[in-house]
Amino acid sequence: MEFGESLRMSLRAIRGHRVRSSLSAFGVVIGVAAVITLVTLGTSLRAEILSQFAGDRAPNMFVWVGPPGGGPGFGAQAAFTQHDIAGLRRLDGVAAVVPQGVVPVVALAHGGETVSQNDVVATTPAQFRNREFAAGGPFEQGKREVVLNPLAARLFEDGVTVGDRVSIRTASGETVSARVVGVLDGSGGTGRFDDGALPRAYVPTRPFYDSTVESPTQGTEQRVYPLLTVVAESHGEVPETKEKVRSYLRSDSDAARLAPDDYGVHVRTDRDLVRRVEELLTTLTTFVTSIAVVSLVVAALGIANVMLVSVTERTREIGIMKAVGAQKRDVLQLFLTQAILLGVIGSVFGVAVGAVGGYLATDYVGLPLVFAAEVVPVAIAVGLVVGMVTGLYPAWSAARVDPIDALRYE
Repeated sequence: MEFGESLRMSLRAIRGHRVRSSLSAFGVVIGVAAVITLVTLGTSLRAEILSQFAGDRAPNMFVWVGPPGGGPGFGAQAAFTQHDIAGLRRLDGVAAVVPQGVVPVVALAHGGETVSQNDVVATTPAQFRNREFAAGGPFEQGKREVVLNPLAARLFEDGVTVGDRVSIRTASGETVSARVVGVLDGSGGTGRFDDGALPRAYVPTRPFYDSTVESPTQGTEQRVYPLLTVVAESHGEVPETKEKVRSYLRSDSDAARLAPDDYGVHVRTDRDLVRRVEELLTTLTTFVTSIAVVSLVVAALGIANVMLVSVTERTREIGIMKAVGAQKRDVLQLFLTQAILLGVIGSVFGVAVGAVGGYLATDYVGLPLVFAAEVVPVAIAVGLVVGMVTGLYPAWSAARVDPIDALRYE
């Protein structure tokens, strides 16, 4: 039997039982649509997060001393002295070294209003070398000045602008008045150390930060910091500079001597952070999509059931076909074609429904639509495979029907 004839007869059988065929194909539609929708949502989320996370970033390296595992700054211990910072600045390929310390506070106050705050970040003006300001600019070392990110500026009901004064109440009970000299615009962050998702206030290390330790190599009392941002001279020099930074900190630095025995020096680049986020998003998308695949398994069982019922109903027809010369392979081809048609039709409609679902899902959560076009041929292939696998046993059963018994079947 020619394939065209098998296709024509399969279409006639599907049209003859429109409701039953539609319901079995509808299972494939739901399964494929769910997969397309979730993959589109995951791809859009991934593109949006990576665009915000990476952006037009500086060639930064984040350095901390902490336990194995965890993200940037996890379990960071104050171990980097002024000696270490000076040594890093002398390395070839290093453009800047930005120390960051944490000043414990209990609250920020402005205009008679007080809000709770756990800490402020003590750093240097170099912290803002690649940042844009919505108003004002960086602070100066040695002055009682503060820079706020957008969330911190909106902590107070009337807002905070450049020139206002903010009272910082430290954990030791001291209240320090600082003038707001800059408000960041919220873009171009520096990853975990910037923590742009939280209200953040930045102050100069002098006079706000006073954590000190005796330098093991110099024997003098020096400021000590838990976090460093090392900026390379260019993106191309990041890998080589990263190795130089790691080598220095693990051998000639105070940090190597001040670190606890089970802690290590960690150096993480922007590229490392982006890669880590990308892996997590890919894993999440794969996990969620695998759940949607369960509906495809249910759809496959539906097609198999329809085809088994079709074999039973068409037993007499099978007998007549064999009586006039049809071979087993002809009957096998006929029923297998019908099953594959149901799978392909379901997957085609599923792609259309999934595309609409992906658009609605991304629009609902406020993400830009990024459609994963490479999933479409995969979805069509899945429909074909589902139809082939689920139709194989019914088609084989039909091919084995004895023509004499089939002609007697009522």
